[in-house]
Amino acid sequence: MMRLSTAALALLAACSSMPTTPTLTSRHFGTDSSGQPATLWTLSTGQMQIDVTDHGATLVAVRMPDRAGFLDDVILGFDDVTGYQSDANQYFGCSTGRVCNRIANGEFTLDDYDYVLDKNNGAHHLHGGGARSFDKVHWQAQASATDSTTPSVQFTYLSDDGEEGYPGKLYVSVTYTLTQDNQLQIDYEARTNKRTLINLTNHAYWNLGGAGADTVLDHTLQVDADTYTPTDDTLIPTGEIKSVLATALDFRKPIALGLYIDALAATPALGYDHNLVLNDSHGTLRRVAKLHHAGSGRSMMIETTEPALQVYSGNFLHGQTGKKGKVYAHRSAVCLETQHHPDAVHHNNFPSTELAPGDMFRSTTRMTFKAQ
Repeated sequence: MMRLSTAALALLAACSSMPTTPTLTSRHFGTDSSGQPATLWTLSTGQMQIDVTDHGATLVAVRMPDRAGFLDDVILGFDDVTGYQSDANQYFGCSTGRVCNRIANGEFTLDDYDYVLDKNNGAHHLHGGGARSFDKVHWQAQASATDSTTPSVQFTYLSDDGEEGYPGKLYVSVTYTLTQDNQLQIDYEARTNKRTLINLTNHAYWNLGGAGADTVLDHTLQVDADTYTPTDDTLIPTGEIKSVLATALDFRKPIALGLYIDALAATPALGYDHNLVLNDSHGTLRRVAKLHHAGSGRSMMIETTEPALQVYSGNFLHGQTGKKGKVYAHRSAVCLETQHHPDAVHHNNFPSTELAPGDMFRSTTRMTFKAQ
């Protein structure tokens, strides 16, 4: 029988006696380089907490207990807004858009008009572009606690026609909600006055052993995906959809992230950086993935309405310093980005990322956390 130390028992008792009434508080989160003050909101249910900020509509922290009741933060990030504006930031926790992932050659055609975007990833456009991509702008916030049980913060942003090269004035909202069932739900909505593109995701880096742990390769991952989208040497999809069978991308049963990653290390992806095509992708909210860390007992189950999931194994993390002085080593976190397929505008066989005037873009991703 496992025996807990006196200190562990005391902490466990303290955690179990934490108030269960949901709370929503805010504080100053620093001032960005333009002089714009940032705010941090903390949503708490008594069992777990999340922090979000209006800079980039960013998820800053997710604190949850392990099997012994010890709370730890399980995503990468920074202690204030200046960290998110530094070179050390690699899209940590942000809302990514207008179009997440890549658009080939930073250009596309809609309604017989050619649009040119910022090329910020070699010859290509990545995660919405440059200075005015969604992760870098200030969002308006409205915080609420529905029926005093489900604290939430809604961030809204009006992206002007032509911003980062995209057509149409786009009104977009991202809402974070924390429930007493240890669920974090992210809801996205967008509408436009001109045909445009939209593909939104959250870019959190997860390590269920605690942000700053040495590796994420000891986590197991299961994804309900029979197929994936192969890419060329610059990580642009070829347009094919292939089976994951007999590849390092076969996560249909739980496998350790480190089991086959060496087979990908010498490829252009440098590890996992692949778009998995989710099964039963008909726009309904369904369970698609589970991440588990045996050492802590923590697990995260993902549901989404999106048709795909990008799995990225932190291949460019390089030891930058994050929250509370923690060091983020190479492959010490994994991103699980619910999304439409990358470069969909150039592939008619992919689910469309076009949004027309009068239509509403809606997307939901829900994460359920457990420890056992």
